[in-house]
Amino acid sequence: MIRKEALPFILIGLAAAAAGAVGAARGALGGWALAVPGLLFAGFCAYFFRDPYRRLPTDQSLVYSPGDGRVLSVGREGPGETTTIRIFLSVFDVHVQRLPCSGVVEKVHYQPGAFHMAMADEARLNERSVVTIKVAGRPETLVVEQIAGFVARRIRTWLKPGDTAVLGERYGLIQFGSQAAVHLSAKAEVLVKPGDRVVGGVTPLARWPGA
Repeated sequence: MIRKEALPFILIGLAAAAAGAVGAARGALGGWALAVPGLLFAGFCAYFFRDPYRRLPTDQSLVYSPGDGRVLSVGREGPGETTTIRIFLSVFDVHVQRLPCSGVVEKVHYQPGAFHMAMADEARLNERSVVTIKVAGRPETLVVEQIAGFVARRIRTWLKPGDTAVLGERYGLIQFGSQAAVHLSAKAEVLVKPGDRVVGGVTPLARWPGA
């Protein structure tokens, strides 16, 4: 499936390709120079906005990856008993985010910021959407972030406070390269390490304490 958000970009690419083809047919020297990139852009956007079907996970003792990509870091980043897992999403990864746990959405906060490269440490200062979830059946809360990058300049979050979060369901989209981060109890058992490849709603990141 291709997300509906891809349509404007695909139409722009197809329009450029059509204009270039018409120009080439009329003998314009730059016609094909416009037509070919237009077709490539439309095809890339269809690929980038893909949204594959995935079976929802059922093991509530696990925290799952919110997105596809590569684990950048695992560790403590500040005061408090919290572990942060950061994931880099390249422009070739699926950019639909999925909920890492079930529960109730307590807060959705959009934080303005910079647009550093998503794989850099400075990306912690980037623009982001922050969702806080009270985990179902547990005392913990979990925070998951969608973080803009140098190329990604649009974040979509389809949740609001009070919504029911269902493990593995789609909850947002970051357009064109980005980072995702999960902040959870430091008592949880982390199951991934930097460099690991993860898949949204498929790869477990951690196991809840006592589970």
